[in-house]
Amino acid sequence: MADTMATDKFINRHIGPRAEDIQEMLKTMGLHSLDELIEQTIPRSIRLKKELNLIGQPQGSHTPLTEYELLEKMKGLAGKNKLYRSFIGQGYYDTISPAVIVRNILENPAWYTSYTPYQAEVSQGRLEALLNYQTMIVELTGLEMTNCSLLDEATAAAEAMQMMFALRSKEMKKACANKLFVDKEVFIQTKDVLITRSAPLGIELIYGDYKTFEFTADIFGAFVQYPAANGEVRNYKFFAEKAHANGALLAVAADIMSLVLLTPPGKWGADIAVGSTQRFGIPMGYGGPSAAYMATKEDYKRNMPGRIIGVTVICKHHILRLFPCCFRKYPHYRIELFFRDFLIRG
Repeated sequence: MADTMATDKFINRHIGPRAEDIQEMLKTMGLHSLDELIEQTIPRSIRLKKELNLIGQPQGSHTPLTEYELLEKMKGLAGKNKLYRSFIGQGYYDTISPAVIVRNILENPAWYTSYTPYQAEVSQGRLEALLNYQTMIVELTGLEMTNCSLLDEATAAAEAMQMMFALRSKEMKKACANKLFVDKEVFIQTKDVLITRSAPLGIELIYGDYKTFEFTADIFGAFVQYPAANGEVRNYKFFAEKAHANGALLAVAADIMSLVLLTPPGKWGADIAVGSTQRFGIPMGYGGPSAAYMATKEDYKRNMPGRIIGVTVICKHHILRLFPCCFRKYPHYRIELFFRDFLIRG
């Protein structure tokens, strides 16, 4: 009983196979021990040749730390970090999360306690939270649809570039239009990722000032920052009109917090909007990445990467067959579209 109740060690709380279960599985495989199983399955060339040197107490001892001791050691190490004011900018900002937001949105137990403990039903809470996120992004960007979500702002910009390249008209494809205009006031890290991701696709990046740039037949798209890297709030409406008049698309990296006050990109003509959600309460944490959003028009949904959450209705007989306990409501959340990053594109 003493061993069973010893909860200071993680191994005693871990729900794993019991000793008799291990022996039964070994017997089924015709083996006598776990060491014999490792001997037959793990190549010797990749095995550690010496005993694992675990951190222990006292100094020099190889006795492993307990879970409590390890957590205390980690807290001590973390306490040595020094917090300084960041002057880097470039889309990374310190944040404050009001307690009412943390409790009622981020930590809201309704995402999981209102569902019975079936995996499919618990997932409904997660999907509901993601749908709320999508709704927020659509409202702030003024575009018709969004995904949830991408790695960070820079890679989302690269995805926007690839989307615009794939959405070229037949005439542009025949003319081999392969140039993307990038405004000079786009964040540095975004430019770097665009350079890396454009090379394999044969895309040529053209840098300049959006105010003086003139579109040509070989320009398939443009990318701007909103607000710009220098902090300027620009009106890109005339630039969007110029791009569309020349058959090009316009993508913008927009500060999601600023969109609470500024004109949404969809209202002044942007085709794709991307950006970081770090502004909504995510600490900088000595660097990124922080999840990115991507929003676009309904016409381009088949080219959007990532996943899109939607609402559907399940027939009553299907519900009863899968879950005899039945659901309280027939409308349910589901992943409507699943692209590139997660599954093979269909």
